[in-house]
Amino acid sequence: MKVNRRTVLAGMGAAALAHGPLRAFALTSAQFGGYEFVSVSDGNLVLPRSFFFEGLPQEELAQVLAPFELPQDQLAPPCNLTLLRNEDRVILFDAGAGPAFMPSAGSLSESLDAAGVAPEAVTDVVFTHGHPDHLWGVLDDFDDLVFPNARYHMGQVEWDYWRDPATVDTIGAARAAFAVGAARRLAVIEDRVTLFSDGDEKLPGIVAQASFGHTPGHMSFLLGGGSDALMIGGDAIGNHHLAFARPGWASGSDQGPERGAKTRQRLLERLADEQIWLMGFHLPQGGLGRVERRGESYRFVGAE
Repeated sequence: MKVNRRTVLAGMGAAALAHGPLRAFALTSAQFGGYEFVSVSDGNLVLPRSFFFEGLPQEELAQVLAPFELPQDQLAPPCNLTLLRNEDRVILFDAGAGPAFMPSAGSLSESLDAAGVAPEAVTDVVFTHGHPDHLWGVLDDFDDLVFPNARYHMGQVEWDYWRDPATVDTIGAARAAFAVGAARRLAVIEDRVTLFSDGDEKLPGIVAQASFGHTPGHMSFLLGGGSDALMIGGDAIGNHHLAFARPGWASGSDQGPERGAKTRQRLLERLADEQIWLMGFHLPQGGLGRVERRGESYRFVGAE
């Protein structure tokens, strides 16, 4: 399996004119299970360190993080979406943040332009989960569908959670806006959604894998087989540092920290043992790489 990295230029936004500004995008592509895989960027998040590391043993934490040379104030995890295409389908995993979540994110349209994909050509949007940086990009500035011809696919458990009116009162004040925003967007696409469960072959050659914890119904997806199998992991493994070095530690980004840690440990063990490629939404180098075991911990090795 050959991984290709290339830099391409695209117009800055849908309104760019013929002589408008251009932006460079680094695209990572490969072949998995009969599909062309392309990693497309939606920009990045900007989050305080406390979001990831609050409440953890600080002395050991400092030792674990030292090799990564992370900023001391804010972290800027990338947002990498998976695009799969063949003759019949153009499949996008998650929809990005859109214009309403965070200024540093929301550049998916330019990345798709760089990959040669018009929004109207997307046949399927498959959600790993309903957080803003994965769902809110289904609507544009005018609350119109960004992917007007697509079918939408979400796990049954995740759908039920975000559509439940009680979620806004139980999710906690810090995430209440997530619940409101998710409910509004899912209501818009309700007539276009198909739901699925763990183990379902949701689309040809793409099998849903329950990876609950980050959200109550978070899903990952397995594509292909053998040494060329790919796990589209969403946020089940949410960073390239602590998630690999101490997968059993609770993460502040997970809504269910204990369940998220167990899921992370299980996935990393499988990915390392079976040498399955991993595509992580917030991992560096376009998100694609391998999991390498290091004693009782792991490390992310980006695709070369």
